[in-house]
Amino acid sequence: MATRRVRVPAADDLFRRTSDGAAGAEAKTRPVHAVPEPAEETPAAKKRSSGRVRHDEKMTVYITSEELLDLEHARLNLRAKHSIAVDRGRLVREALAIVLADLEEYGDDSALVHRLADPR
Repeated sequence: MATRRVRVPAADDLFRRTSDGAAGAEAKTRPVHAVPEPAEETPAAKKRSSGRVRHDEKMTVYITSEELLDLEHARLNLRAKHSIAVDRGRLVREALAIVLADLEEYGDDSALVHRLADPR
């Protein structure tokens, strides 16, 4: 009597690289994005978010419904008033890049340090 068990793929099969050797070697040498950097700016001003590229890492963040509404309002504001259409992920990546650049440039005087140090 044959068993009726279905073979389920292992985690290594599900999360393997999808590029073949030749294409993979080319992809490794190619830069993820090429953004020309303005000359003579502060190190913090040179930081940018990754923009619209394929992202290899994922992070889950839980936010309140009010924070989600604020994020959507900001996204719609950018679209309506500035003709900038971005998705929520891009908006969050840009905001993160701005905050991290501010932290790097100003350290103890950065907005992030002040907000996180506030006991509220």
